[in-house]
Amino acid sequence: MAETESSISDPPKPDETPKEETPSTTTTTDSLSFNIWPPTNRTRDAVVRRLVETLTTDTVLSKRYGSVATDEAEKSARSIEQEAFDAAHSEHASRFGSGSGSGSSSVEDGIEILQVYSKEVSRRMLEFAKSRAEKAVPTPAPVEAASE
Repeated sequence: MAETESSISDPPKPDETPKEETPSTTTTTDSLSFNIWPPTNRTRDAVVRRLVETLTTDTVLSKRYGSVATDEAEKSARSIEQEAFDAAHSEHASRFGSGSGSGSSSVEDGIEILQVYSKEVSRRMLEFAKSRAEKAVPTPAPVEAASE
């Protein structure tokens, strides 16, 4: 008589339904917590990787302003991200006081500072692409009308 083997399956997943957020920058869900601001190093590194991808691959930005060599893009992306982070961090400090960086009064405040960070990244990336394109392409002389 053949005995049925019990199949080994993956352990049950914890309930994945989102829990209500508490009004603070740090959101806690049982033993899991995260800060809205400042972003983790992992998040900041992901921003840099995305900037490099945007600057080096075939995107609307690179079609308009030209693509960038990977080495230059990596260096510039780090600089762009750091400057944007510093600007957002300064904004955070001016609104909520200096300190560890996580002292904003609500999740909404943290999201607002993340929006400042995101806008700064975008603005600085566009400025970089434009300035690089202006250096690369000399301004053409005005074309005179042909005489008839």
